[in-house]
Amino acid sequence: MDIAVTGASGLIGSALVASLASQGHRVLRLVRSSGGGTDTAQWDPAAGTIDSAALEGIDAVVHLAGEGIGEKRWSPEQKDRIRSSRTLGTELIANTIANLNRPPSVLLSGSAIGVYGDTGEREVDETASFGSDFLASVCIDWEAAAAPAVEAGIRTVFLRTGIVLTPDGGALGKQLGFFKAGLGGKSGSGRQWMSWISLDDEIAATEFLLTADVNGPVNLTAPNAVTNAIFAKTLGSVLHRPTTIIPMIGPRVLLGRELADSLLLTSTRVAPAALEAAGFTFGHPDLDEALRSLLGS
Repeated sequence: MDIAVTGASGLIGSALVASLASQGHRVLRLVRSSGGGTDTAQWDPAAGTIDSAALEGIDAVVHLAGEGIGEKRWSPEQKDRIRSSRTLGTELIANTIANLNRPPSVLLSGSAIGVYGDTGEREVDETASFGSDFLASVCIDWEAAAAPAVEAGIRTVFLRTGIVLTPDGGALGKQLGFFKAGLGGKSGSGRQWMSWISLDDEIAATEFLLTADVNGPVNLTAPNAVTNAIFAKTLGSVLHRPTTIIPMIGPRVLLGRELADSLLLTSTRVAPAALEAAGFTFGHPDLDEALRSLLGS
């Protein structure tokens, strides 16, 4: 297949590009800077420009680009950047491919399980209602921005991704040093649910959805969510280190209360109903096995 990918230099995007290329697919990376080589095409979501000719005849588009959620404190300006980096890019991609003479057959467009807000103890699937907090509103706008592709009859899948586990970055990468030093542990009460997925399964599920007969939202999470306390206990056990309780004062000072609480205290218990119904098989369905595989333990 000929597959265009945005966000190709990110944690998920770089792993996806490498996996697709290893299987013989031709990958076209959409980049903002020039001089990237024959496997790249330029686009600039903020300016509304894109090399549409490079997308003519492409088989699929995987759209993953967006400002990092937890990279900076949530000032009003940073919140605007988070939202616009998703909506403007998605609008540009969707409008462009909808107007091609030879459009792709599928658009896999990034989203996140934050769309559900805080679900407490309640397990939700793709049919659940939306949340009402900042991240939920971003995800709602993010998915709505793909409307031109949907209306053009392009099969559009929203990749509602959970917490992606890899020692190379993301939530796990940031925590490893603390846990290895015996300073890691649960946040707050630890009763909040965490819906996670290994990076390997994130990539495998994305590749599966390129050809699967699936439309609309798809939760990219492992089938066995865990509480924050169980996650901390399991990671400590895999690393053979004790765990503790993390006072929220530190993260709140560092990140600001709203961002810290959203990342560490929000409970999101999500089931991958659409993936399982479509026949996808998880390589890492259970946390203990996933962490041992990821960390070589």
